[in-house]
Amino acid sequence: MDLKKIEKGVALILDGIGENIARPGIKDTPERVSRMYAEIFSGLKTPDEDLLKPIEGETHDEMVLLKDIPFYSICEHHLLPFFGKAHIAYIPNGKIVGISELVKALELLAKRPQVQERLTSQLADIISQRLKPKGCMVIIDAEHLCMSMRGIKKPGSKTVTSAVRGIFRSKQSTRDEMLELIKRKD
Repeated sequence: MDLKKIEKGVALILDGIGENIARPGIKDTPERVSRMYAEIFSGLKTPDEDLLKPIEGETHDEMVLLKDIPFYSICEHHLLPFFGKAHIAYIPNGKIVGISELVKALELLAKRPQVQERLTSQLADIISQRLKPKGCMVIIDAEHLCMSMRGIKKPGSKTVTSAVRGIFRSKQSTRDEMLELIKRKD
């Protein structure tokens, strides 16, 4: 990531909107934004192959569900945040992974310029490819600031996407079980 290029670009934007880039409150903004971008786009540095390494010697064949995982990402269309909660479920076919590894995979993929639909599918695909489960399902529920603060200006509206693989697609009762577990408020 070229932080100096980002600084120059931010300075051009500030100048373009008519801001005085030498003003005390704003003169360090290009550098601050470049450091922020290095952090929020850090997922560009990690290859997908480094994700979800199975735990040796452990097996399980019942549903594993992580729900209400907070996340944020940046919409690649307007470079504004979208944020919300993700729900990840898989039914192992012998291989399991540390549950924090599923969250790390979500975080890594979200720390790239994204669209919600692709983020949802990428996560399900990585789980399917790396763990070869009987099935997996990812649901993401998010608010997009490009819809909340500009354009149609509908704050609070949510977009829900899902990616369904394997037994979650072919067996309605399995999909229903996952959805019921997400709804539970224990």
